[in-house]
Amino acid sequence: MNKKMLGLSVFATLSVGVLAACGGEAETSEGNPSEEEGVSGTIEFGVTPWTSTVPPTEVAGLILEEMGYEVEQTQADAGAVYTGLSRGDLDVYMDGWFPMHDNYLDEFGDSLDETAVSYTDAETGWTVPTYVEEINHLDDIKGNEDLFDGQMFGIEEGATATENTRTLIEEEELDIEQVVSSEGGMLSEAARKIPNEEPIVFFGWRPHTMFNNYDLKVLEGQEEYHEPSDVKVITNGDLAEEKPEAYAFLSNWSMSIDDIEAMIVEIEEEGRDEREVAQDWIDDNQDIVGDWLNQ
Repeated sequence: MNKKMLGLSVFATLSVGVLAACGGEAETSEGNPSEEEGVSGTIEFGVTPWTSTVPPTEVAGLILEEMGYEVEQTQADAGAVYTGLSRGDLDVYMDGWFPMHDNYLDEFGDSLDETAVSYTDAETGWTVPTYVEEINHLDDIKGNEDLFDGQMFGIEEGATATENTRTLIEEEELDIEQVVSSEGGMLSEAARKIPNEEPIVFFGWRPHTMFNNYDLKVLEGQEEYHEPSDVKVITNGDLAEEKPEAYAFLSNWSMSIDDIEAMIVEIEEEGRDEREVAQDWIDDNQDIVGDWLNQ
């Protein structure tokens, strides 16, 4: 499985050329497993920079390789991933958060396919450690912004969660600044403050190791801006016709929050190889895999 990283500005111009080159190699390589097993072509995954994207992408990728496909990964932010899917440069995204990502469905319409629901009721939103006892509801933030030094720590620019947080701050008239960084940058702040029981508010979600590492609570009263999500497998609109075996497998997909979170812990906290963790999950869940493959 090959991995590439493409920024938003170069994504559209480079993806087609890269994929065409990959396709040429698949056609000319001797002993190509996809040729031998009767399933041809490359499945290109879009991978966002969130830990929740990794386990389902790796598990699905290993199964598709076993089916005979070549598998590639392109790393990009969510906007670039959905753009790539809409143009056919990417085939699959395993980590679509809805309704948070509804704007992409509105923008790209029939060029995207909501193929399967991976899991439901994934918590998202402004999060604080449980030792910040006086803050339990979004309304508790107003008038107490100084408790957090006037800062709320968020993820990357361009993420829907980042835009929703901007709207929240404006409409709720909070005297607080969103510090836009990345998942890693945000968690570095949490790791610096929480051991000393310093107040901090940041964007949290499950599945994630943050809820394994710290005692946290998602604030009540923010459902208008951040609400529990259904996480879906999104494919481009042509996959069902062009690669029906792959589409049939992905349309049966589901995976629990607990299983994804357990794999994230193994990868992020224990330092295990992503593919090895995914293969162990496959080996331990042959009944589920069999259902996905209608076996």
